[in-house]
Amino acid sequence: MSPPKTTLSRRTMLRISMLGTSAIGTPMVIPSSALGLSGHIPPSERVTLGMIGHGLMMNTHMAGVLSHPGVQVLAVCDVDRKKREKAKAWVEETYAAHAASSSYKGCAAYNEHERITDRSDIDAVFVVTPDHWHVPISLDAVRSGKDVYVEKPMSLTIKEGRILSDAVRRYGAVLQVGSQQRSEYSFGKAAEMVRNGWIGKVHTVYTSLGRFPDGNELPGEAIPEGFDYDRWLGPTPWKPYNRNRVLGSFGGGWRSYWEYGARKNGDWGAHHYDIIQWALGMDHSGPEFFFPQGCDDSGCQGYTYKNGPTIYRDYHGPDRKFNSQIEFHGEKGKIGVGREGVLVSEPGDLKNRPPSPTDLRLAATTGHHLNFLNAIRTRERTIADVEIGHRTATICHLSAISERLNRTLQWDPVRERIIGDPQASKWLDRPRRAPYSL
Repeated sequence: MSPPKTTLSRRTMLRISMLGTSAIGTPMVIPSSALGLSGHIPPSERVTLGMIGHGLMMNTHMAGVLSHPGVQVLAVCDVDRKKREKAKAWVEETYAAHAASSSYKGCAAYNEHERITDRSDIDAVFVVTPDHWHVPISLDAVRSGKDVYVEKPMSLTIKEGRILSDAVRRYGAVLQVGSQQRSEYSFGKAAEMVRNGWIGKVHTVYTSLGRFPDGNELPGEAIPEGFDYDRWLGPTPWKPYNRNRVLGSFGGGWRSYWEYGARKNGDWGAHHYDIIQWALGMDHSGPEFFFPQGCDDSGCQGYTYKNGPTIYRDYHGPDRKFNSQIEFHGEKGKIGVGREGVLVSEPGDLKNRPPSPTDLRLAATTGHHLNFLNAIRTRERTIADVEIGHRTATICHLSAISERLNRTLQWDPVRERIIGDPQASKWLDRPRRAPYSL
């Protein structure tokens, strides 16, 4: 009787082949890191990454992934040659410090993101560019069989977001939006408290976003050598180069200009509106009425859910209980939540109450990056999945449209249409500068 057949995976076969002999019959000396011994993860088991857009936000992402043994960065990309060469050096110096040779040169550096999305040896990409490049790059990656971590807000327009969300489902990709507050304990706890009715029906939510300085017209300057300004502009209208237009600054820079995003409604709104959606159980829907500043006696911009609460942006009047980034006011109490673990409540001991066995528990994570990497392996949806990111970005964009046009909007979250306002409806998408089409 012949022995039973054994089915071996590709990775198992690779490990067995690595234990063989060399072509001339001499036993091979294989480092433990290649075999996955001594706590190392072998190359065949690592998630390979391409990192696109090396501004301020990417520094945090790079530090995280370069310290993670389960991933390997194979390529970096930026339209600024200095930035991409600096990123390449960071990768190679980090890996050289942990390798047998100090001359590791395994990271490529590209000007065009397509050079990364076209590579078959890269599993996933991080898209950490200005907002107007989020969907075009993510879409190219998804269509080429890659998974995506994309910074928030996920899209530049509502139509873009719908296209990307549908594409992720069609191609079976994993996508994580960089709404990392969903992976922070205090925000998750606050959302659970609201979802489980601990403060009764919520009638009002206050959130603080702040403001960027207005993006004024700027005089033209000489484009620096090694900076691909045409590609930086991408699908947005052509404007003369000025260093302040392309500046990556959390206090303004390109974030001050409508051409490249939704200003504060997109920048901080993508964080706080996202948590509000989560807490209200509206991840796959949204508000139905948006109003600009001055529409009522609150003096605030905001929006309202059908048969649900009104959300006020940057309200600092007497009705506000806590000095927290988000406040939920319900019939039975109040909850305030913010970064750095801020969690307060009224009654004061409510935040310390343990959940009951019947309470809804929201998905807990051990970190936003790790949630993404685990999903790549399991093919489960991430905590900030593409449809969640699209619905949150939709609130950002509708709030921005209401602000720019200075009028109220009626929104149908099922058909994703503005009702009875053809002019406002034109802003559901934007013209795209050739040749940067989707």
